[in-house]
Amino acid sequence: MATTQETTRPPHRLDDVPGWFPALDQLLFDWLLDLQEASGTRGDLLEVGVYLGKSAIFTGRHRRPGERYTVCDLFEGDAPDDANRAESAKSYAALTRRAFEENYRSFHDELPRVLQGPSSLVRAEVAPRSCRFVHIDASHLYEHVRDDIGAAQDLLLPGGTVVLDDFRSEHTPGVSVAAWEAVLNRGLRPLCLSTQKLYGTWGDPEPVQERLIAMARERTDCHLSVQEAAGHRIVRLKSKGMKAPEFPPSRHAGAAAAAAPVRPAPARPAVRRGGRARRIAVDLLPPVVTRAIRGARAGRS
Repeated sequence: MATTQETTRPPHRLDDVPGWFPALDQLLFDWLLDLQEASGTRGDLLEVGVYLGKSAIFTGRHRRPGERYTVCDLFEGDAPDDANRAESAKSYAALTRRAFEENYRSFHDELPRVLQGPSSLVRAEVAPRSCRFVHIDASHLYEHVRDDIGAAQDLLLPGGTVVLDDFRSEHTPGVSVAAWEAVLNRGLRPLCLSTQKLYGTWGDPEPVQERLIAMARERTDCHLSVQEAAGHRIVRLKSKGMKAPEFPPSRHAGAAAAAAPVRPAPARPAVRRGGRARRIAVDLLPPVVTRAIRGARAGRS
């Protein structure tokens, strides 16, 4: 787990940003957001819990003109209760708003709208039915995750996508309970599962699932499994040596390359034309001729 941020070394690549955002999830974010855009779906983007910005930076590339991108995190602020405060102190002590914003500005000209505080702020700050994509990666405590899922349901457009992080990590049982409770009792329909994230919708999942299954079957770096559970089709995906999608390098990478000193090629020693050839020729001549030539040179010097 990353716990520090080297503020003196700005990120050159997305992989330089500390955080947890595997190649499979990068592929799925890209694929789902591209699918929305290709189908003409317009709406805002929201990320609840950003840590140092890795997934937020990635998602920000999909913000189109006229769309709003909002992120929310406690950063170094006060948590709303003792349990959340203890969680923040243990896992996110190094997180600051400044570190997030510096990382984000390394890849984008404009910051998203930043809400600093508990995720409960989101309901009051983001309009209902305004979002096409919501990523929830904040508190791991059941009560907070349950409320974050409820907020996502209110904020998403019909057919919009919600992504729940850490839904099956061994250290986050509260997320698991809240996620599957939403599936069983609150109308959330799974689109697919990655190793750590549940992708879902309150709309009809079947059209997206059909295209997703077809995409996965065409890839050699993605394991696909389809199961049925409690009336839901569960599409499971797993990376098989998958590489992350191409992501443009940060401005720092370009500046570093431009500022890197160009080392000149080492100077070659000056050689008088014919000097080495004459020496070799003299050495190969009969001794009597060699002495005559050297004597003539000595007389000229």
